[in-house]
Amino acid sequence: MAADEVNGPDITGVGAHREPAEILAASASALLAVAAVVLGPWVQRSVERRWRDYTGEDPDQVLRTAAVDAGAAATVEIMGLLGELLGLDADAQRTGPLAVLRRAVAYPTMVLRAVGVPAVVRDDFAARNFPHDDYDLSPANFADIDEALHEPGLIWGAAKAHVALTRRRGVR
Repeated sequence: MAADEVNGPDITGVGAHREPAEILAASASALLAVAAVVLGPWVQRSVERRWRDYTGEDPDQVLRTAAVDAGAAATVEIMGLLGELLGLDADAQRTGPLAVLRRAVAYPTMVLRAVGVPAVVRDDFAARNFPHDDYDLSPANFADIDEALHEPGLIWGAAKAHVALTRRRGVR
């Protein structure tokens, strides 16, 4: 079995010289690929978790279907926004991918509001920084969405930092 079948694609360029921008582009592609798979299920889990917190019961099929539909809609919109962001030059990116992914909170929120789940009590930080997140769903990090996003998110961040440092130092 080839190394990339075990560990995924080599986006670091170990063993071959790669420009920092190439590494960033490869890490962005990896992050996009994983996010496209895990975002919809995160929306679904968020709806189901808050429903259970509120009712103590498993959601019925109607609510599950609404959560699946919301997850699909979130994936289409948010992945488009994420692709736009990550397609920009590093210096033009004024936010990060986690901030874009946090926008998906609107989708489980819409479902939960529609079925009458009341907002949860949030701390001052959450209320101030995520005013539209009535259900305290905003992920603090990539792994809060899905553990599979943790490593690609970290690699992307390191790659972006490498591009920025390389440019600031004038190194090629």
